Amino acid sequence: MHSATAVVKRCSWVKVDDSLMLQYHDREWGVPVHDDRKHFEFLVLEGAQAGLNWTLVLKKREGYRRAFDGFDPEKVVGFSIRRIEKLASNSEIIRNRMKIEAAVRNARAFLKIQEVYGSFDSYCWRFVDGQPKLNR
Repeated sequence: MHSATAVVKRCSWVKVDDSLMLQYHDREWGVPVHDDRKHFEFLVLEGAQAGLNWTLVLKKREGYRRAFDGFDPEKVVGFSIRRIEKLASNSEIIRNRMKIEAAVRNARAFLKIQEVYGSFDSYCWRFVDGQPKLNR
């Protein structure tokens, strides 16, 4: 008697012993996003990842969620110099002041895009006529 086990096809960059990366790959990688808060989350996280690996960012994701007020761009845009300095010593996130400052600047740009296009989502998806591009 054979048990019915589904074979999950994964990208070569996924290491099976990395539960965060497995979860990210299986639940988020390649899944279209239409939520502005999620778009801002990835903007902040991708900015933090520059020059580092994604696994490190995933490990600090919950710390970022706390530090960046649930990835609320309207709150992040108001971060003061004092708040940025405090974040630069927060071990729950990547303590790179330039990346933290970039997240605040990106919040400002993000809100401007929302103002002009109604949502960041509509701005992004217009580049691909509202349809995901499928690469094989």
